[in-house]
Amino acid sequence: MKASWRDYYEVTKPRIIFLNLVAAFGGYWLASRGHVEWGTLLPAMFGTALVMASSCVFNNYFDMDFDRKMERTRNRPLPMGKIEPSRALAYAVILGVIGEALLFSVGWLVGVLGLVGMFVYVVIYTLWLKRSSTWSTSVGGISGAMPPVIGYTAVTGELDLGAWLLFAVLFLWQPPHFWALGIFRTEEYRAAGYPLLPVVKGVKRTKVQMLPYVTLLFAANILLYAYRYVGLIYLVVIGLLTLAWVIHSWMGLAAKDDEKWARKNFLFSVNYLLVLFVVMVIDTAAYSS
Repeated sequence: MKASWRDYYEVTKPRIIFLNLVAAFGGYWLASRGHVEWGTLLPAMFGTALVMASSCVFNNYFDMDFDRKMERTRNRPLPMGKIEPSRALAYAVILGVIGEALLFSVGWLVGVLGLVGMFVYVVIYTLWLKRSSTWSTSVGGISGAMPPVIGYTAVTGELDLGAWLLFAVLFLWQPPHFWALGIFRTEEYRAAGYPLLPVVKGVKRTKVQMLPYVTLLFAANILLYAYRYVGLIYLVVIGLLTLAWVIHSWMGLAAKDDEKWARKNFLFSVNYLLVLFVVMVIDTAAYSS
């Protein structure tokens, strides 16, 4: 079976890249207050995209056998045999090298953050914790929180309070987002042999563990406003949106249809992140004017 360009495109998980590029741009825009320097923005964005693509290809490569056991993933190019494993591995390396070269061209800290994100996702998450521990989702959140920090430090060149608050927002968003997916895909993860929290500890425990994350997410967004990184538009829109997520998460404790509740929670979390960074860009432009 011959691989097409689309197979190589799909193995990079483009939907994940798109959402994280929105986050990276939001971080850049916040730090620059809307004053774009194309010489840093473009290599930062392209470098971030390629590093994420590389990480996702590595993830697909190492998870091939597991992906064959899950309905959600069995039709991916590698499990289907559309791409030879050796070619996928070479593809991942090439994407990573080019991506890191672009990030280091922006600044040493930007490049290091890209390497940290890759290492956590590929080695700590994919090769280790995903196969052995319920902590995989929480620790994996470190890599998922890197894109806005990369965008931010491309401007500032340092990890100041703004960078850490952006990291907190993405880090706290990821576990409840992924656990919602895990709840309505529990049996698939169980069949594949992944020790995901809903599989090991059950749905009720997972719902309870989601609550501190969404509650602290509310606090992190308040701090972005309190320290004057964002303005009133962001505070009102994202504050209300986060509060709605907190309420819906609490309601999940009494939900009779876990799958229906989890699907709604997952869909809400995806749209939440997109709206958050769109509002951040709009608000920063208004706040800086």
